[in-house]
Amino acid sequence: MIEVFKTNVQEVEQSILIVGKLLEHFPNSAINFDLEDCDKILRINASAISNHKVIELLNLHGFDCEALP
Repeated sequence: MIEVFKTNVQEVEQSILIVGKLLEHFPNSAINFDLEDCDKILRINASAISNHKVIELLNLHGFDCEALP
């Protein structure tokens, strides 16, 4: 399953930190940011994803995040 999120992550260093934190909660998943996209897209490909947990984790680190349809 692939989930896509709109974020306000701006810097590569920030994205690396967030990917590391997400991998702690969703091991064996493929996670990446598209910081060139105007919506600063976060994509997660995993067998099971909790959108609530992803949003909560980004919010905890000071970032906005919302699931895209």
